[in-house]
Amino acid sequence: MGLLARIRKEWFIIGIVLVILSAKLQPSVGVKGGPLRPEVTVAYFAVSLIFFNSGLSLRTEELTSALLHFRLHLFVQSFTLIFFPLAVWLLLRVLELTPIDQWLLKGLQTVSCMPPPVSSAVILTRAVGGNEAAAIFNSAFGSFLGIVVTPVLLLLFLGSSSSVPFSSIFSQLFMTVVVPLIVGQVCRRFLREFLERKKPPFGAVSSAVLLMIIYTTFCETFSNPNIELDPTSLLLVVLIIFCIQISFMLLTFAFSTTSGSGFSPADTVAVIFCSTHKSLTLGIPMLKIVFEGYEHLSLISVPLLIYHPSQILLGSVLVPTIRSWMTGRQKAVKLSALQPV
Repeated sequence: MGLLARIRKEWFIIGIVLVILSAKLQPSVGVKGGPLRPEVTVAYFAVSLIFFNSGLSLRTEELTSALLHFRLHLFVQSFTLIFFPLAVWLLLRVLELTPIDQWLLKGLQTVSCMPPPVSSAVILTRAVGGNEAAAIFNSAFGSFLGIVVTPVLLLLFLGSSSSVPFSSIFSQLFMTVVVPLIVGQVCRRFLREFLERKKPPFGAVSSAVLLMIIYTTFCETFSNPNIELDPTSLLLVVLIIFCIQISFMLLTFAFSTTSGSGFSPADTVAVIFCSTHKSLTLGIPMLKIVFEGYEHLSLISVPLLIYHPSQILLGSVLVPTIRSWMTGRQKAVKLSALQPV
């Protein structure tokens, strides 16, 4: 394979490296209030574009089928909002005996209580070729559920409470997730023949948007002064976060591929990403609301600032591997179905 062909095939991974380096060199460009205005371009336009793109590309019958996949939805939401926080709480009982900054450990607990994101899990599921419709439903439903459940979990595990502006968060989610998805579906009805004939590069569009999200996320991370805290604690937290993500991805993979799970290989892809990803877009505003006035709010926020880019980075790196596994399994299923009984 020639160099250009290799670059064309691996453009997304190359793009990740380039945007991270760019964010490191000049983080002020992509921070909140900077020239790119991510508080508008990412929080509203980028997320809206992702779900409009999904609505335009997905067949209506696929979305309808995903809505009725109750077992998958129950698994994802239970793992994200029940198992995940409990598992991290047990882990922290051990980590409290270590010299790691205690406020960073509280930050790890807040990460576990967060809802799934409304963008990265969907884009990565699409990049692999998994059940995108199921990923869309669980990301959107989990985010709406998290508006109510996350503050309750924070109160339960950390003893903090505050009034949460449900209406404003709900309206933002509705306008950036539900409305673009519906508009995309309506447009698809009129453009179906054109779309099926031309086959636009929906995946490439979503991946390009994800590169923008990665860039602005790392700009925020690199420009945050609290990243310059105790290097040992910070390094240990980064390692712990990667261990949590890899362990939970393997765990969800194991559960969703058992013979009695009833999940297809495409379902497994959606389960892996939706169950293990956490929302920064909803998480930071919720932390600022629930921990308003806390002296250590910035330290509590650090693990979430690390978790979000690392989940995108890890997921993006694993896309080729997961895609190979999924296509292999799908071929095996088809071959077994064709064999005479």
